[in-house]
Amino acid sequence: MAAALWLLGATTVEAQTGRGWRGSGGWGTGAQYQRMFDPGTVETLAGEVTSVARMVPRKGMSSGIHLQLKTETGTLPVHLGPAWYIERLDMKIVKGDKLEIKGSRVTFEGKPAIIAAEVAKGDGVLVLRDASGIPAWAGWRKR
Repeated sequence: MAAALWLLGATTVEAQTGRGWRGSGGWGTGAQYQRMFDPGTVETLAGEVTSVARMVPRKGMSSGIHLQLKTETGTLPVHLGPAWYIERLDMKIVKGDKLEIKGSRVTFEGKPAIIAAEVAKGDGVLVLRDASGIPAWAGWRKR
């Protein structure tokens, strides 16, 4: 009985630490990386994909999908989301694709980047985050 109560207490403390839900790989809603998304810096860019790769945004996170988008004004890195989510979607993004990306302009590792909220390709739109930056992979939440 005492062991069961200890386990319950330890589980409660673990749940209250704010680490994001178990298994998110650091991509949970409250994670430091997710908090970089700023609704005040959202913009829309159009361009051509010059590369698509996996990358680990922060120590301790699982890998994410990152692309380089060549626009009229230069090439900019675009962060899509966790690889475990992006790679299971129907819309595939490859080098040479023409995209329109709506996302938050951030400074990542001292350089400008975009954290994507929506990706339009052809007549399809992939919604990755809502207007406040809550990721589509976050699952159920309060209205």
